[in-house]
Amino acid sequence: MSHTVLAELVANVLKVTAKAGDTVGPEDTLVILESMKMEIPVLAEVAGTITELKVVEGEVVRDGDPIAVIDER
Repeated sequence: MSHTVLAELVANVLKVTAKAGDTVGPEDTLVILESMKMEIPVLAEVAGTITELKVVEGEVVRDGDPIAVIDER
């Protein structure tokens, strides 16, 4: 089953810390967003393998935008 991690606010993608094919756990950081000079880590939320990253560094995400798709174990 696939799980899509969504952005929860409008922010800049400061750093992408994972890539497609990586195995992640619920507490693993996928990307770091920056909003109002604060860095906000976005966690995988579930255990599995990243099948697709939907963001790149420097891009702006909005509330509800997909960040990554994870194939759950």
